[in-house]
Amino acid sequence: MPCKIQSLYICVRDMERAIRFYGALFDQKVSLKDEIYSVFDLEGFRFGLFAFEKKKEAHQYGNSCLPSIEFESVNLLQEKLIDKTITFPLTKIGKNMVVEILDSEGNTLELYAPWEH
Repeated sequence: MPCKIQSLYICVRDMERAIRFYGALFDQKVSLKDEIYSVFDLEGFRFGLFAFEKKKEAHQYGNSCLPSIEFESVNLLQEKLIDKTITFPLTKIGKNMVVEILDSEGNTLELYAPWEH
């Protein structure tokens, strides 16, 4: 394939709140912290947080792009759901258990883990 995706970013309204949310979700510290753009390095994949309002950029929230984040086990996935707003219940789809949640900024995320029989 002549191209590959190495990063994505989501828009956030409150950088500190978003860093806390994703730091807990990913179990790691932010790799690059800035008031406009911060990054979590996920094994070489750059997951960015963009404070769009500070750059006076218009943004419309929606679900046209849904980050899908894999966890190594269903047990770990279920731990990550504590105190989260679930928008699609934990459901077996194919070989995975899949759930959708809202992040601290109102973005929808898909979380999944391999189904353990």
